[in-house]
Amino acid sequence: MRNEKKLRLKPMTVAELKVARMNDMGAFLDAGTGNTSQDILLHKAQQTAEVSIGDFVKVFLYLDPKKRLTASMRVPKMREGQIARLKIINVTSDGAFVDVGAERGIFMPFAEMRGRPKVGEVVWAKLYSDKSGRLAVSMKVSDEIRRASKRAENVKRGDKVKGAIFNITEAGAFVFSEERYIVFIPQKDIPRALRIGEEVEARVTFIRDDGRLDASLREIKENALNSDAEKIFAFMKSNGGELGLNDDSPPEKIQAVFKISKAAFKRAVGHLFKERRIEKFNAGFKIVEQ
Repeated sequence: MRNEKKLRLKPMTVAELKVARMNDMGAFLDAGTGNTSQDILLHKAQQTAEVSIGDFVKVFLYLDPKKRLTASMRVPKMREGQIARLKIINVTSDGAFVDVGAERGIFMPFAEMRGRPKVGEVVWAKLYSDKSGRLAVSMKVSDEIRRASKRAENVKRGDKVKGAIFNITEAGAFVFSEERYIVFIPQKDIPRALRIGEEVEARVTFIRDDGRLDASLREIKENALNSDAEKIFAFMKSNGGELGLNDDSPPEKIQAVFKISKAAFKRAVGHLFKERRIEKFNAGFKIVEQ
């Protein structure tokens, strides 16, 4: 309420304050303390529209370099509880700062991260108030995305879907698509390391009864055979022409080296063998000398 300004104003919050006076620097906002020396400066550079004495102005509060409470009319472009794709602008040992359109980046605590985002990356995140009442950001958005999602319609196996990853678990990666579908990519269908926030295009492999989708980042088997074979051959060339894996090697070892299943490995090795590009050697294979 405008008349209930006895609350102690804090940095990293949004408030609606009355313009008490003005000078060449800008406008001074009534902090509600009864002490004019505690009025908050809204500098001309932080004004996005003209203000006058008596106006009530919605502002974002932050600390200036001298630790004084300062105001800006550049407030967050999203509401508390709302999710959006947000850019990481700084990373510290305690967390990260995220661009939400305000005068300053909003802090995302270490505990609210998923993975370890880097500067410049864009991630799904939400705005919330922490226990002290300050605005903060969290990447834990599964519930919000579930509520914002919709059932997949007119989608069939083999179709492509694009979206951004919002969570990665041991089971696989979760994507929120451009159409607002929730897409799950099982670990076996992920051929490379992924990062949360990364945009991907996946091939639909299954439509669930609840309207969610399963998808794969792997090529269809016919195309994957050649690319898997070339990946293995390139590895052998960089490894002195040898490969210490064979048809009896544990699937985990094959997955760790090539990010493909044991079945795909056997198909690719068989393909190279038929083309007489490799031959058996000890407990593995070696490149056939031309």
